[in-house]
Parts: sequence; C-alpha cells; structure tokens
Amino acid sequence: MKSLVSIITPCYNAEAYIASCISSVATQTYEDWELIIIDDKSKDNSLLIIQNAIAHDSRIKFIQNKKNIGAAKSRNKGIKEAKGTYIAFLDSDDLWFPSKLEKQIFLMEKENISMSYSSYNTIDENNNYLSSFYAPIKVTYKDMLKTSTIGTLTTIYNADKLGKFYFDDIGHEDYVMKLQILKQIPYAKGLNEPLAKYRIHTQGLSSNKLKTALWQWHIYRKVEKLSFIKSIYYFMHYTYNGIFKYK
Repeated sequence: MKSLVSIITPCYNAEAYIASCISSVATQTYEDWELIIIDDKSKDNSLLIIQNAIAHDSRIKFIQNKKNIGAAKSRNKGIKEAKGTYIAFLDSDDLWFPSKLEKQIFLMEKENISMSYSSYNTIDENNNYLSSFYAPIKVTYKDMLKTSTIGTLTTIYNADKLGKFYFDDIGHEDYVMKLQILKQIPYAKGLNEPLAKYRIHTQGLSSNKLKTALWQWHIYRKVEKLSFIKSIYYFMHYTYNGIFKYK
C-alpha cells in the first residue's frame, strides 16, 4: 500500500482557477492522496465549485472558515487535519503536472529523504507560459538562506519522520517554514524537471519587490536571529539571486 499524501490548498475568491487546480490533483498518476481545501470565506462562486468537486471525489476534504483569516492560518488548519505520511502544498490558482506526486514520492522513498521539490514553470492570469525556474538538485539550510530555491507548490515533506510544520503569519511564512524543515535535515533533494505551474498575478504580493526585501531582512534578523554581518552576507546573495532567478 502506498503512503498517503495530504495536499493543503487555501482558497479565497478563486472561482477563475480552483476547478483547474482541483483537476490537476485529480489527474495525478499517484492516486493515494487527500486534498484538503480551506475556503477563507470566499465571496464568489468558489464554494459551489468546491462542493461540486467533492461530490465526484471522496478524497477531497473541505474546511470553511467562519471569517477571513488569511492564507497562513488557513494552511495551518489544513495541516492540523492532515492524515498523510507526506504533506504537500498547492495554492488555489496554481497547477500540477500529472506525474508530479509520483515522481517526487518515488525519489523520496528511493533515496530515503524527508523533503523534496521540483522545478516549475510560471504562467500568467490567462495560463500563458512566462518562464521556467530550474531548481538545484540539492538544497541545504545555508543555501536556502541565500535565496528561495524551493517553490512552495512543489514542496513535499515527510510528516511521519519530521512532524508537522506550521506557518507563522509574518509575511514570507512559506519561506520560513522551509527554513525550519531544512534545519532538521542535512538537505532536501529536487528534480530538475518542471512538474508544476506557478501563477504570477500582476498585482500580487510576489511583484512587490520592496515589501519582499523587507520581509527577507526581518527573517534574517528577527526570525533566524542572524548577526548583522551574516544578515548582510545572505541579503547580498538574496538580492543578486533574485535578479537572475528565472531563466
């Protein structure tokens, strides 16, 4: 029997994308999964789309927030309910290729590693291809301090081995979570093959470079508690790598 993968998907006003997101999970060649969707009090038709999907696939679970609490806290509610050996993440506007889970779980079990990831493509609001990010084969904690080389939508970790990791609602919380995991293991391993599609929104937080840079500095100093000199060192790497991230 294969190990269960719990997929955590927060959703807020995603009626334009949530059906495609769910479909990209439903068509996975690795079939032992549960998709936990946490609706963050959406005001559009997201709820109806999710309910329709649940009616057709019992592996889809649903949590509805009584009030809007944000993506970080919504993910945490899903993680708390997760029953899988593995925990993975997929936001409501992103997509997976059909072989994504199968290839990463195979890698993790073959090489006995506790965290994996893959390369991914970026797309726009209309599903047009923008670029590809090719992830390195191996990432350590110190590598991750220099730049975020692991896409959250490709991240899978073994919760049975490592325990569950949760998101701090501080901005860049997914990056902090990956740092926490990498502190516990020698390294994570990835596949140099795009297995997901990350959607970039013109007005999204990811496009706000100044805010992202301030979050990064805060993480170095206040979360990871690095010295000022070390913070400068890693921030310089972060800035340089950010310029050449996509190719």
